[in-house]
Amino acid sequence: MIVVTSRALCGRPFLEQMELIAEAGPEMVVLREKDLTVAEYRDLASRCLGICERHGVPLSVNTHVEVARDLGIGRVHLPMGVLRGTDVSGFELVGASVHSKEEAVEAESLGADYVIAGHVFATACKDSEPRGLAFLRDVCSSVDVPVYGIGGITPENCGDAISAGAHGVAVMSSMMVADDPSGLILRFAVNSGVRSSGMSGRAYL
Repeated sequence: MIVVTSRALCGRPFLEQMELIAEAGPEMVVLREKDLTVAEYRDLASRCLGICERHGVPLSVNTHVEVARDLGIGRVHLPMGVLRGTDVSGFELVGASVHSKEEAVEAESLGADYVIAGHVFATACKDSEPRGLAFLRDVCSSVDVPVYGIGGITPENCGDAISAGAHGVAVMSSMMVADDPSGLILRFAVNSGVRSSGMSGRAYL
């Protein structure tokens, strides 16, 4: 499982939630936080990096490639608009957010090692209609890199995403409000099966 952050959703202080999430051992955490200035994001990323490193969980920088380079973080996750115009050489792991099979194919051609595709199911985070499992299936069949479904993913429907061909799922809202992130990850694992990741070697959904 990839955890995508949104500190605005947290019911407790964000860094406390980050500590619990890192303790739970997801495959990776993508630090999203799109509302911050570059300086604010760099400070938060530095703090989160320390938390993640203590627990052996990879941290990925969202959008701010320069921050990743400054902090020595070898992982970035980018929207397509940024990936198209960014030199991503030197990073050990590059991810992209995609919303169509065409974008997924383009992301792979631009050097993405994995893609997060969504939104799959209805979610309070998005006003638009979900793209559904047929969309996810199309993305998965169009690329060779791992595909993670995002958007309304729950322990109850994550198995459907895996059956559609996804290598795993990415989760934001439920992990931000979870009192017990470890228990939540276990529920995902029980419902969809834990698979071996080719990206980091960690167990993931």
